[in-house]
Amino acid sequence: MRVLVVTAVAAEAAAVTGAGAAAGKDLPGGYVLTRTPAYDVLVGGVGPAAAAAATATALAVTPYDLVVSAGIGGGFAPHAPVGSLVVSDSVVAADLGAETPGGYLPVDELGFGRTVHASPPQLSALIAKTLGAAHAPVLTVSTVTGTAARAAELAGRHPRAAAEAMESFGVAEAAAAHGVPVVEIRAVSNAVGPRDRAAWRIGDALAALREAFHQLVPVLQEQP
Repeated sequence: MRVLVVTAVAAEAAAVTGAGAAAGKDLPGGYVLTRTPAYDVLVGGVGPAAAAAATATALAVTPYDLVVSAGIGGGFAPHAPVGSLVVSDSVVAADLGAETPGGYLPVDELGFGRTVHASPPQLSALIAKTLGAAHAPVLTVSTVTGTAARAAELAGRHPRAAAEAMESFGVAEAAAAHGVPVVEIRAVSNAVGPRDRAAWRIGDALAALREAFHQLVPVLQEQP
């Protein structure tokens, strides 16, 4: 299985590659692909638009069998405490829609577009089991949650959601355009809710992400 891993920033890519990074490859648009024996790693930028553009560029150059959107993110209590891992059973665009007098309407309920990409069920479940991770929806947001009210709103609309981040729906849109399945893996650095930088555990989350990909290599290599 040929796998493309997309991260937002270089620190996440470094955690994913660990000590296994090999020579990079230049792509159109100034993107650089880092190769490891098990997968290729791309730093796509922050937010769904940047991630979609980078992923689409890589997929246009090289055929892949799976795209993994990976990095750190916020976790919804009680599903995903700080330091834990989350593997998507679906990637959800949580704020792609319209505010109405009756409440929020996702874009698909407005009659166009989509807000959900399902991850391959057997593979994502296997990855979650291997990593000891929650297997649940992961939300993509354009603005990171910073209040209790916003966290409660998202949890009310997506009660099974275990994490939020900013890139994966863009990655999934690009992957879908090329007919490639997508899985999201998030290491939880903070709780979704009031913004409290002192409580963030970014170093611990990056270490958890590094260990996750170390454990993941045999799973990916065993896939047909």
